[in-house]
Amino acid sequence: MSTSQLKGETMGKTPSRMLVSVVDQVAYVKLTGRANFASSVNFKMLINELNQRGFMTFVLELCECVTMDSTFLGVLAGIVLKLKDGQQPDSRVSLQLHNPNERVTDLLDNLGVSHLFETVHGCQPDSAAFESLPEAEVHPTREEISETCLAAHETLMSVNPDNIPKFKDVAQFLAEDLKKLKA
Repeated sequence: MSTSQLKGETMGKTPSRMLVSVVDQVAYVKLTGRANFASSVNFKMLINELNQRGFMTFVLELCECVTMDSTFLGVLAGIVLKLKDGQQPDSRVSLQLHNPNERVTDLLDNLGVSHLFETVHGCQPDSAAFESLPEAEVHPTREEISETCLAAHETLMSVNPDNIPKFKDVAQFLAEDLKKLKA
């Protein structure tokens, strides 16, 4: 079993925390606090690293996740789409959401992405499996955050065209901001 802990700050509000536990061939990520743009870069890096190590089943425990913003949800949707890209329909690649609260469930439904995830209530991984190692903080740059936010909102618009009016101005702003940052 290999474990690690990542922490992201969320501008003075309840900081998000990601506790990670790898058991057999399943990677469990327990998310506490606010899942938002600030924690989305670290989350994406974590899942990509685990996937590169061969993990294809991810369980995101959300029982202590207070809220989730559109960027984090777009990152989640992008991860699922990337993991399943090129896989057979019966592939064992999955990202399960355990115990999302009503606010998170409403967001999944309102943005039309709930079909991408298996949502489970009641069953949560053994919390004893989450062991703390010395904290590893990754501070993404403003450019990394802008790139992640833009890609997340583009994903939400591509998955559900009803999201285009909701996010086209945000995506345009982020694209312009990113262009300035790269200049």
